[in-house]
Amino acid sequence: MPHTLFPTAFGTCGLAWNDTGLTGFQLPEETEALTEQHLGAKARSQRATEAAPDWVQKLIRRVQLHFEGTLQDFTDARLDWSRVTDFQQAVYLHALAIRPGYKKSYGEIAKLMALGHEAARAVGTALATNPWPLIVPCHRVVSASDKMTGFSAPGGVRTKTRLLTLEGAELLSE
Repeated sequence: MPHTLFPTAFGTCGLAWNDTGLTGFQLPEETEALTEQHLGAKARSQRATEAAPDWVQKLIRRVQLHFEGTLQDFTDARLDWSRVTDFQQAVYLHALAIRPGYKKSYGEIAKLMALGHEAARAVGTALATNPWPLIVPCHRVVSASDKMTGFSAPGGVRTKTRLLTLEGAELLSE
């Protein structure tokens, strides 16, 4: 599978794809080399030798616009769902429904899935393995107390907070 790197206002991002859809997305790492290394390992992909298809180029432009502050809705992004379990897909679809500037808790998503609040950890585990951070906005999911808890993408909670701030979400300070 091919992947490509591209510049954004947040740093160099990357995405991988196949004929079905997006197979991976990488938020910026400390270096471009790390971004490519982590994307390649996660998506089992290699740098593209040909130009990306039109739908990939359009998605890249939308990601760039999002990071520039022109917020995008990625619910129509082509995703290769074969890369995740049915449970993960269900969680990711709930995350996709959270609009920029809004947040939900892990427990709220569990309840929406008719699992009860006690399944919040399972929701968190699914989000921690999200192959498409930003596209599937796992950064919009916070703790029940509205705290910025674990974010497995590069930069951790700092990146999560930057994304939520960019999107105009109300953040609590201690």
